[in-house]
Amino acid sequence: MPDSRTIRRERARRRKNLMRAIGKDSIAIIPSAPVKMRSRDTDYRYRQDSDFYYLTGFEEPESVAVLISGRRAAEYIVFCRERDEHMETWNGRRLGVDQAPDVLDADDAFPIDDIDDILPGLMEGRDRVFYSMGRETLFDNRIIGWINQLKAKSGSGASVPSEFVSLDFHLQEMRLYKSRTELAALRKAAKISAAGHVAAMQVCRPGCMEYELEAALIATYRAGGAEHSFLPIVGGGANGCILHYTENNMVLQDGDMVLVDSGAEWNCYAGDITRTYPVNGQFSEVQREIYSIVLEANLAAIDKAVVGNHWNDPHTAAVRVITRGLMDLGILKGELKTLIKEEEYRRYFMHRTGHWLGLDTHDVGEYKIDGKWRLLEPGMVLTIEPGIYLPDKTSVPRRYRNIGVRVEDDVIVTDDGPEVITAGVVKQIDEIEALMQAT
Repeated sequence: MPDSRTIRRERARRRKNLMRAIGKDSIAIIPSAPVKMRSRDTDYRYRQDSDFYYLTGFEEPESVAVLISGRRAAEYIVFCRERDEHMETWNGRRLGVDQAPDVLDADDAFPIDDIDDILPGLMEGRDRVFYSMGRETLFDNRIIGWINQLKAKSGSGASVPSEFVSLDFHLQEMRLYKSRTELAALRKAAKISAAGHVAAMQVCRPGCMEYELEAALIATYRAGGAEHSFLPIVGGGANGCILHYTENNMVLQDGDMVLVDSGAEWNCYAGDITRTYPVNGQFSEVQREIYSIVLEANLAAIDKAVVGNHWNDPHTAAVRVITRGLMDLGILKGELKTLIKEEEYRRYFMHRTGHWLGLDTHDVGEYKIDGKWRLLEPGMVLTIEPGIYLPDKTSVPRRYRNIGVRVEDDVIVTDDGPEVITAGVVKQIDEIEALMQAT
């Protein structure tokens, strides 16, 4: 893994690039994520805002980063909590204002409690305010309040910014292309994610609960210094046909399959893997038929995740394999081209084949440019996750009902072809059976 100095230099480059993009006479304001209450007086585990972390590496709440391009006194300013012995005894250590400039490479730092007095003055004289409005209403209202303060003073010569611009476009384009340090973090997250899925396969057996597999996943992530990047999906039998099933409270039945979609988050970078396998460790003939189609679609889509292809090319490849496979099983009837054109496959494969991956599981970045699918370039990272979901409906032959299969991998687009960073967990039928029957 890259050392801390390398990572700090990279964050400095990100801030410089963003300031260059917003131009002079502009100010960018990036708040930390708020603390979220779980119930009454208990909070969810804190997770920093991805944009804020991308630019600062700072993981404390009640913080704000301010970038002022071309300002002589200080271009990069941080507002954060002051040291407080009493509060730190109850809620943990704080970096503090005095240490913030050295640790965060900031030009200056101020107490977060003083932001109402200081930030309007930093905004004054700037033509544009870059800020992502609409994420947090409370902070949106503070921004508006600071602008109104300046407007109230405009009669005495205060210069009020005339334009609000969203930061989303600039930051999303920056975050779409992963650096070496980011790719190293994503490989680490993928490695831990894969280990979690192997652990889940090893504990799976008829009669155990879905949440027992979830426990194996999370225990492995925590042992690797990571957390889950999203709520694990562990759907046995018919539950595997529910795309975002998270109850995970049913008994796993002999003869059923179980679909497990989960990933580890390491240093805020996400893994995202789905594997589907028989609860008893042995594929039946019917399970083998459905699974083989999805696996073929997964491999065909990965082959299309290459430099110069369009974002949609992996999906097109997966759709063709799945449509043809469903025709072979008699689930879809008609001509292949017509079924694809009319999207008949969407009755059983209703989602896209993948999404961007990075600091967020469904990471930022446009999929189209000027209305056209964007080209894949080195450093982009995406998931490949085709699936077939056959609910208990009369349109599905009885022997195939209540089978849901998805096979998902994380892929880096490189000049040398697709790099599958989730290969640490098996997906071939014979490999799955060997692993599960060995435990």
